[in-house]
Amino acid sequence: MDVQDASNMSSVVASPVPSGDARSRTASPEISVFRLYTLRLAYLILALGLGVYVWPVVLNHTNGLAIAEGVRFALLAGLGTTAVLGFRYPVQMLPLLLFELIWKGIYLIAFAMPLWSAHQINAAAAEDIKAVLMVVIFLPLIPWRYVFAHYVLKPGDRWR
Repeated sequence: MDVQDASNMSSVVASPVPSGDARSRTASPEISVFRLYTLRLAYLILALGLGVYVWPVVLNHTNGLAIAEGVRFALLAGLGTTAVLGFRYPVQMLPLLLFELIWKGIYLIAFAMPLWSAHQINAAAAEDIKAVLMVVIFLPLIPWRYVFAHYVLKPGDRWR
């Protein structure tokens, strides 16, 4: 072994970057191929659903709509577009699906329930609630054991 080979080998061994080898990872639930495809289905639903309903508004809107709801439509268009990455990286994009669940849960608890309790749901609120309730589709598609192991039990990244 020459000096060049020895220096290359020592830089690989001393590298702080994980190798990616499955044996070097801590024991955690594996995600089956079936679950990977169910995740891809979730991203497809998200991307197509938002693509069909949101992008036409983004591309053909009035100034009045831009003033009243431009931020909402831009956020949803970005969410749907980012969901496309889930086809290639279904596990790495899990936080996107969690974000979708969380914001919709917040809407239902903080906004829809008080309206419902006060009997003040009008036609527009009912349409919003109906659209937001579609989030239940994602519940069985998310690998919850993996989410719990990686986002609840696993220690966070170091601060320094």
